[in-house]
Amino acid sequence: MKSSRLISILLLLQTRGRLTASQLAEQLEVSVRTVYRDVEALHAAGVPLYGEAGHAGGYQLLAGHRSRLTGLFTGEAEALFLAGIPGAAAELGLGRHFVDAQLKLRAALPDPLRDHVDRLRARFHIDAPGWYDDAAPAPHLQAVAEAVRESRVLDLRYRRWREPTDVDRRVEPYGLVLKAGRWYLVAGPGPRTFRVDQILELNVTDEEFELPEGFDLPAYWRAHQESFHARLHQGEAVVRLSPRAAARLTGPAARALADNGVPEPDGWTRATLPIESLARAHDAFLALGAEAEVLEPADLRTRIADTVASLARRYGAS
Repeated sequence: MKSSRLISILLLLQTRGRLTASQLAEQLEVSVRTVYRDVEALHAAGVPLYGEAGHAGGYQLLAGHRSRLTGLFTGEAEALFLAGIPGAAAELGLGRHFVDAQLKLRAALPDPLRDHVDRLRARFHIDAPGWYDDAAPAPHLQAVAEAVRESRVLDLRYRRWREPTDVDRRVEPYGLVLKAGRWYLVAGPGPRTFRVDQILELNVTDEEFELPEGFDLPAYWRAHQESFHARLHQGEAVVRLSPRAAARLTGPAARALADNGVPEPDGWTRATLPIESLARAHDAFLALGAEAEVLEPADLRTRIADTVASLARRYGAS
């Protein structure tokens, strides 16, 4: 609605400074013409807003102007209360601040909306980590978070998977990411990604650094994830799957099954699935037991057949 959009324009200009009509249109997902009309409406309402033409131009509020905008729509209040993850805040040493912020937000809501949000909180709970993947302890997390906030260079001793496993690194901590119950440090130069629970020793130095111009943590993480998955699944396997096995697939394998799976007369499905390596694929398909049959590649089929024969001998089956 228009009133919400006008408030959004004010908040964007108040928090980000000068913005062009194109930038505002992109943020609000409207046309530039709509932004022009909204700016005229703000002018008519007496908002001290002015615009400058040219390459470095844009719209800007007069210096010192601050709008005290406290009204929230129902959906906005719901999003704010559901977006916070108290466990993550506590791990970062911000648990008390998280509770205080939610108390202040709740107190600012009108009675009907406060009751609505209370009902919402009683019906939704966010538990990010997986069932079988307990979050590893990360004793240096709060120190890393403090270095991120203060832009302080870190000296750390880190354990990686390849030799030599324990290495010393001096890094510039750009940001922290919580993924499936684990914390990851994105740091320069590079940038590179480090698992915080694999930091063995840590020293926060007095040296400060500047975040690279244009660095966007969410954008970097999306690109990092895409690159990781592209490197992870570089092979393929042709398999037959029973309905039970098909239902157990997740991630890229489930998507591939949906894209190219072909039903067969016996109720099973033939599909070409991405695999990381023969060893990983061997373990994954073997876990499906008699509900899956690997057809190709031949090396993978032979490995699984050899394992099944070995199991049969061990358990005394003919």
